[in-house]
Amino acid sequence: MTTTNNDDVRRWSDELARDPSSLVFLQLGEALRRQGQLEVALKIALRGLERHQRHVAAHDLVARIAVDRRDFSRAFVEWELVLRIDPNHVGAMKGLGYLCFHQGRLDEAEQYLNKAAAGGAANDVKNALRMVRRTSDGATLSMVEAAASPAPPALPANPVNDPQYLFVDQLLDEAQTALLLDANGYVLAGVYLDADGKNVSADIGAQLSGISDEVRRSTRHLDIGEWKAITFETHATVVAMAPVAPDNLIVLAASRATPLGLMRRLLDKCSAFAADWLARTHRDGASE
Repeated sequence: MTTTNNDDVRRWSDELARDPSSLVFLQLGEALRRQGQLEVALKIALRGLERHQRHVAAHDLVARIAVDRRDFSRAFVEWELVLRIDPNHVGAMKGLGYLCFHQGRLDEAEQYLNKAAAGGAANDVKNALRMVRRTSDGATLSMVEAAASPAPPALPANPVNDPQYLFVDQLLDEAQTALLLDANGYVLAGVYLDADGKNVSADIGAQLSGISDEVRRSTRHLDIGEWKAITFETHATVVAMAPVAPDNLIVLAASRATPLGLMRRLLDKCSAFAADWLARTHRDGASE
């Protein structure tokens, strides 16, 4: 990967100031994006796009900046425009594949990624394809089947220091459940009881073992930055996942009637609570 220093940014900025129609805005916008200056990068990219409205690379740049800003709707529109101009644009196919996966549209995600692979990006998307197929065939299905079951029996009062009950006070009703898993799928905290009162947390954890690494590899191959959260909406339930430092995973399931905005707030709340609990646990363990 080519590195960019501040001298390059200054040089490209000067050139663009001298000639606002210069295509150097592509290099400048990408450099600013990589530096995390997303608002400035977007402004540069949009100004360039005004002057080069059918320039494929300009739309692609805006899309990648939009993903970093978590403006997935804008990214989707831009990459669709790219494919209208250039139906064989591999970057747009990879990007749309990621977005569809993020939205739980697994069939569409696989279609886009297969097209990208056929277009010459097989090595780039092989991990993403494996993750989509694995999620479609196994992990998500197990989680959906569990979460789609009738509401589990109410948990008893929260016993002191029992990690099974870590998220009881963070969730809003009994139809919601949260699990904290380590990198190997081992359940660190939380619990899920099926309709018969059986704890199926370990089964769900086993199905999701290693999925964080696969998501991380896929997003890096697609060059869209580190992943922050994924939400799947099915006919029966909504499932959301997010990484929790250092290599853990929070998994939240709720009724499909739960608004996605509320789902995201619950996920953020449980993630922050889990991170704080992990830090306290590590600190307490080190002091013993």
